[in-house]
Amino acid sequence: MNRKLTVENLWLYVLRMLIDRPMYAYEIRKTLRERFAFSVATITIYFVLYRMAAEGLIREAPRPPVPGRADRKYYEATERGKATLGNGIDMLERTVRKLA
Repeated sequence: MNRKLTVENLWLYVLRMLIDRPMYAYEIRKTLRERFAFSVATITIYFVLYRMAAEGLIREAPRPPVPGRADRKYYEATERGKATLGNGIDMLERTVRKLA
């Protein structure tokens, strides 16, 4: 069940973090471990980010160039992403109430 509520619903956690501030993939992976106490492979983070961007839930965030770090892409939540996260949380809360 833990995997179902974490790794298999990674988009919930990613959106939550990107609402707080723009982040890049490795930073997302590190913050997942620190804040939510679970780990995923870096490739999984990239896969989820690409899917979320394609669905309009996140977008690339404008960031000033950092010398030697041109490869970092920062992402931020879109308004659609924020609304989708809210809907996901509402669904989880309704499910918990039904199960309780």
